[in-house]
Amino acid sequence: MALGSNTKFYETPNHPYQGERIADESNLVGRYGLKNKEELWRAQSELRGYRREARKLLGRAEGEGAADEADEFLARLQRYGVLDEQDALDDVLSLDVTDVLERRLQTVAYRKGLGNTPDQARQFITHGHITVGDARVTRPGKTVEVDEEGELGFDENSSLADELHPARAEDQE
Repeated sequence: MALGSNTKFYETPNHPYQGERIADESNLVGRYGLKNKEELWRAQSELRGYRREARKLLGRAEGEGAADEADEFLARLQRYGVLDEQDALDDVLSLDVTDVLERRLQTVAYRKGLGNTPDQARQFITHGHITVGDARVTRPGKTVEVDEEGELGFDENSSLADELHPARAEDQE
């Protein structure tokens, strides 16, 4: 058995039965078309990692090379579209989980009109109809970089590439 093969990439809530949290999670799962709460928890863990890194960098602001590390970290978050160009390290601490969820391939494809609903966008992605650049991507949770957004489209070999396809009929006006 490989070392670390049983490692989760998310943390579950400390208190499993809190009505308000459960309602908020269900709302986010429905709004972003997530398969289950595990995907939401994975996004929350990713956000916690960003915040942890920002706190670490803020704590050693005067250290040798700390400014370079902070600039690299901010550049990475800006490349992912989680932060804007004018945002600073302090702004990472005020991010919300929706900022991370908005950068998922599933959400970006839905916002670009490649699916009529987030669930349909997810289905198109998992069935291999969506490409990013020249590469077919089948992971709805892939983080889409800002400069990759314009390269999103239907695979040229997909039946959905035809604008008259019945699944795409609703987006025609």
